[in-house]
Amino acid sequence: MGGRGKGRKGNRSRRKRSGGNELSVLPAQDRMNLKMQQKAKKKTAEKYTVWQLLEKTEEYMDNFNYEMAELFCQRALDMDPTNLEILDMMGNICMELGHAEKAKQVFLKAVELSPDKGHAKYMYLGQIHCKEEALQYFSKGIEVMIGAYHNQPTMAGATSFTEEMEVTTKDIAAAFCSVAEIYFTDLCMEEGASEMCKETIRKALEYEPKHPEALQLMASYLFSMEQTQEGKEYLMKSLASWLPRLQKKEEENQGTSSEELTELALPPYESRITTAKLLIEAEEFEVGYFFL
Repeated sequence: MGGRGKGRKGNRSRRKRSGGNELSVLPAQDRMNLKMQQKAKKKTAEKYTVWQLLEKTEEYMDNFNYEMAELFCQRALDMDPTNLEILDMMGNICMELGHAEKAKQVFLKAVELSPDKGHAKYMYLGQIHCKEEALQYFSKGIEVMIGAYHNQPTMAGATSFTEEMEVTTKDIAAAFCSVAEIYFTDLCMEEGASEMCKETIRKALEYEPKHPEALQLMASYLFSMEQTQEGKEYLMKSLASWLPRLQKKEEENQGTSSEELTELALPPYESRITTAKLLIEAEEFEVGYFFL
């Protein structure tokens, strides 16, 4: 009896040492890596607060070192996994690194925690997805954006603004342009896509009548409908909203850098290339060659 009791006690001790520890089922290298991660998290928690980690994250992001930014942001997220600011930051970093699947999971978590505030996560999810799914995310983002925009006047006296309160008509117009591009490309064969595309561009121009990308999209749409003269009018309106600034900068400094172009609030590079193609199609060769 005594021997069997001792044996059972020994078995319990062995089970406690082996089966009772989840790490025991992992390969030796994985156990070592997991222990190192746990130790690093503990050390981080002792050394940095969440906000100090975010400061380091922003510092690395400002220097375009997104790999290091991801490490510090992940540590902050481990300490505060439901913090919306950290989730948004992590999603942004993942997008910069091209980690679309991880970005998707991060933004979906943010949507789960705060579905009706913060439009940026929906716009990113729209970029990650295609066709109808992209359209749904962009549409929800626009809904949140417009709601925040109309609520801004009541918050004018506040001493601090959250990101979603800093919505401009240009932001809304750009969001509608994203939707129009889906109708123009991914959903172009769907019934009613042409009408929805035009209507969406029209909404963009309602919020920002001189928005260069919206004007250019309308020009592209009209060219595709063989309404060349009307399309050309919209194209020239688009150019008038930003080309003089570019030409002036070119005259002042032939070596204009990409950073300086950004400061001029010019359309994205891809949009300017499309402009050149449309100008050539409209037989405005001299202006078109300016971009090439």
